[in-house]
Amino acid sequence: MPGKFYDEWQIGETIEHPLRRTVTETDNLLFSTMTHNPQPLHIDAEAARASEFGQILVNGTFTFSLMVGITVAETTMGTLVANLGYDKLVMPKPVFIGDTLHATSEVTDLRESKSRPDAGLVTWKHRMVNQREEIVCECLRTALLKKRPA
Repeated sequence: MPGKFYDEWQIGETIEHPLRRTVTETDNLLFSTMTHNPQPLHIDAEAARASEFGQILVNGTFTFSLMVGITVAETTMGTLVANLGYDKLVMPKPVFIGDTLHATSEVTDLRESKSRPDAGLVTWKHRMVNQREEIVCECLRTALLKKRPA
């Protein structure tokens, strides 16, 4: 399903995104090094083993980015003007290498754009869930979307 136009969304509408992703050591290491994040919990197996987690902890910004990426196809693909913000980001449970993650999105707000008559604002609550059905990441995302052409 491609992204939807602003006027096709309804408050309370929820999507179970079909894409699932198992996080690999390579994902975590590449993301951490590409973003210059030297946190030993993410890149040093011995330091991570000595931590309270006992293993490598997946970089939280990778988890957040993956969550947003997984949601694009069914929310904003082809209809996005701009992402306007991400709010109330929380990561209540850790993600570990080998965890399989999936996402849901629920429309929490719809507003007409004051400056663009051909667009409107949609706010979703995105949730990333692991294979144990634990929420590992959650945020509100507001995007400016095109209205369906006349």
